[in-house]
Amino acid sequence: MSGFAVIPVGPPRRWRLRVSTFRTVRYVVLQLLIAIACVFLLRQPPPEPPTRYALTEFSLKENGATHAVTLPHFTSSRFSMNDPPLYSGQFRWSEDDAKEAWSVFLPRFTNGAAVAVNGIALLDSRRDAAANRPDRATPELVVIPASLLHNGANDITIRLFVWGPITGFLDRVYVGPDDALRPYYDLRTLIFVTMPVVLAAWQAILAVILSIMWAMRRHEPAYSVLAAAMALGTVQAFVPTLGPPQSGHLAGILLASAPIEAGLVLIFALLFFGWKWSRAGWLIFLPGLIVAAVGLFGDRAQLREIFLFVGTPTVGLYVLLLALAVMQVAIRRQNFATVIFGCAVTIVLTCWIHDLLSVLEIVPDRRLFFSRLSYSSMLIAIGGALTWRFARALNQIDGFAGRLVVRVREAEEKLKESFAREQERERAAALARERARLMRDLHDGLGGQLVSIVALSERGESSAPIGEAARAALKDLRLVIDSMDDIGGDLMLALGSWRERAVAQLRPHHILLDWRTTSAQGLPVHPELRPWHVIQILRLLDEALTNAAKHAGAMRILVSIETVTDGAGHPCGCISVEDDGRGFSLADDGTAAGQRSGRGLRNMKNRAARCGAELELVSGAAGTRVRLKLPYRFPDGDASAS
Repeated sequence: MSGFAVIPVGPPRRWRLRVSTFRTVRYVVLQLLIAIACVFLLRQPPPEPPTRYALTEFSLKENGATHAVTLPHFTSSRFSMNDPPLYSGQFRWSEDDAKEAWSVFLPRFTNGAAVAVNGIALLDSRRDAAANRPDRATPELVVIPASLLHNGANDITIRLFVWGPITGFLDRVYVGPDDALRPYYDLRTLIFVTMPVVLAAWQAILAVILSIMWAMRRHEPAYSVLAAAMALGTVQAFVPTLGPPQSGHLAGILLASAPIEAGLVLIFALLFFGWKWSRAGWLIFLPGLIVAAVGLFGDRAQLREIFLFVGTPTVGLYVLLLALAVMQVAIRRQNFATVIFGCAVTIVLTCWIHDLLSVLEIVPDRRLFFSRLSYSSMLIAIGGALTWRFARALNQIDGFAGRLVVRVREAEEKLKESFAREQERERAAALARERARLMRDLHDGLGGQLVSIVALSERGESSAPIGEAARAALKDLRLVIDSMDDIGGDLMLALGSWRERAVAQLRPHHILLDWRTTSAQGLPVHPELRPWHVIQILRLLDEALTNAAKHAGAMRILVSIETVTDGAGHPCGCISVEDDGRGFSLADDGTAAGQRSGRGLRNMKNRAARCGAELELVSGAAGTRVRLKLPYRFPDGDASAS
């Protein structure tokens, strides 16, 4: 034995099968328990008035024959409007009962009923659209005028109008004090009339909410499908179907909405659980379209038959398919919400089977239908769950957005701190660079002049050379100081100060300075212009001016300032220094050939290159011209280093 066990990568197939079987059995047992509980509750009779007020023995005249019947009773026909079944019975009343009003209470009937007491008509339910609906157990209560009652036996007749699609039905009739019967009437009205309307109103509200949710989330069509199903359910709840006032065409369309609504709910579940829509999916709406076609082009008898044998089974089939789909998902996902959804579908399916058995008269019943109530409750539960899911997602998004705002704020603070540190380092680096530049400029200019003064003094030279060197040092110091002025990128301000120094420098040599600005704006403004750019340009111009004064023997120096354009069309400044003295020959590198001044000309080219400018030298018998073309944008660093 090595002491190690081999662990399989995945669970064995047999183990997976056992787990799946266990989950399936557990889910099925749960649904069976729920179905049994539903059957138990459905078989419980609703609250009824005391039996002493009940009338169960009647004489029925139907199809020309008269016989005794005991209520509740089912008629044999699905349509009897011209010669409706007539139930005749009696109840007893005495003058002692005259202290309180008496009423006739009909808990349940299908489809319409007309009540008469002692030959006087008191009630015709056909005038009440809600009472004509076969899918609602709408009760009726009518007060008997005291003038119609007399001591002893009183006659009561009930005509039962039947127009399908199911057979007629009359439940027990109660006659007694109004105070004793009305609470039961109010309770039944609340359960079978008010509650469906309230549920339908909730469906309408949720349909609007789901439509808005779908408009915001177009990639989830399940919301729109469920909204359409709820809208159809709302139409069915508020518009009566197959009532006497209704036309056959409208009734057909309304009846067709039942299987279409069930198909929409099935499609919603399939889409919501991740199934992909196929082209054959449109066949789900075929039964509803068949019912609608018969309603549009057939007669009312055909419509009743097609709805009973096509529409009703279609609804049950779709609910069964819905239950199977939910069961598969619940077993696979083991999700609590899915299991609850499956329980709701089981309740609807159980209620539908109960109602179908009641319609077929297989199960003795008071013909109370609960499938629509349970179906509407399931849709509302689904819509509410989806709305809650959507609201929870919005809350999560809000929470995430809040956390994101906090994190962004923290990141901004860190960035600000980092930026401040970078600015401080950049400021320190800029100060160091500026300090180094000043040291270099002072060393190259003022430092050299001071060394010359010291050397002349030590050799015992006359005061003239020493004074000249001192004036040169002073001029260079002024140049460094002027370059530090904040000119806002306008080089013309620095050139104005340089012009004054140039005039003073040329005056002892009797040289005329001609200053011309050919463009109105002079030179373009450069926000990126730095002091070290300015000092390089001014020293270059000083070098050109000094060369013209010392070596050319010129009488006149022309300084021209203009704005030109480069190859890209950008405005660029141009400064030209031109004298009328003796010229010199240029070597291949653009310096003076065979003269000591070649070093000064090379310095001028280096200074121009450091600023990103272009220097052009032209010299001949007519004089020398130095042309400095400034860049469109000055470099941040030393351009000659690149």
